Amino acid sequence: MSLLVKIRERLDDHEIADVLGLVEAATEADGVRPLNEHVMLHLRYGGDPRARSLLLYDDATLAGYAHIDSTDEVEGPSAELVIHPAHRRKGNGRRLLRDVLDLADGRLRLWAHGDQAGAGALATAFGFERVRSLWQMRRSLFAPLDPFDLPEGVTLRTFVPSQDEDAWLKVNAAAFAHHPEQGTWTLDDLRQREQEPWFDPEGFFLAFRGDRLAGFHWTKIHGSSEHGHEPLGEVYVVGVDPSQQGTGLGKALTLAGLNHLRSRGPAQAMLYVDEANTAAIRLYESLGFSRWDVDVMYAV
Repeated sequence: MSLLVKIRERLDDHEIADVLGLVEAATEADGVRPLNEHVMLHLRYGGDPRARSLLLYDDATLAGYAHIDSTDEVEGPSAELVIHPAHRRKGNGRRLLRDVLDLADGRLRLWAHGDQAGAGALATAFGFERVRSLWQMRRSLFAPLDPFDLPEGVTLRTFVPSQDEDAWLKVNAAAFAHHPEQGTWTLDDLRQREQEPWFDPEGFFLAFRGDRLAGFHWTKIHGSSEHGHEPLGEVYVVGVDPSQQGTGLGKALTLAGLNHLRSRGPAQAMLYVDEANTAAIRLYESLGFSRWDVDVMYAV
């Protein structure tokens, strides 16, 4: 066995295809996708030039992949890594993580999707501590669902591409000012998602008070061809301008999106919420959601 790690700023088409094949094999074996949306978009479109991809080869076969994102200068670099199911339990995870740590100068946050036992053991072996948990919550769309009532003076319409981007980015940044990922989105981040096959402006709801954007609910439907299961609705992002919080707008927007998802046919809806955001968890539980799975961040 001859192991080799290649470090890339940007992958070529052949390397991208190999990584996507590895991701699909891991998803099939583990029941959870090993890389988040941000990393998958970086693979397809490129991203911040400070990001790095590490490719672990066993002879000529791609055995593992890691992505390092160094854009957060306060919290430090974050990474995700995956080993092909056929190349596990051979020390490949340790080899790849050592190279990731070397490249990150020893300071690193590491995501593990699905809270897999193997990922936890690997993190513990390298001295990582569990520092954050992100819940995936789900509810049936066949179960009773309340209609939505907007606060007085608020109107609702759907997103218009090439018109609403600037207003949305402003409210998104304000609503998620303390969120480590969502609040820093740029116009390029938004436009990349507008190019995705799942993007549907009819499921992207904007709430206005007068001519000012007050909040939004962006829904998403995961198709069976992409994720290996029946269509699944998602409460993708719900955001309310800080000046409008406490008015009931967040709940109304969530219900508006859920009613839309139900009309499109998925049997279930999902969402992600930080375990520390107890107010949001209480809201989602009141709407019939319960915890389904957990993503974990480790840090060293």
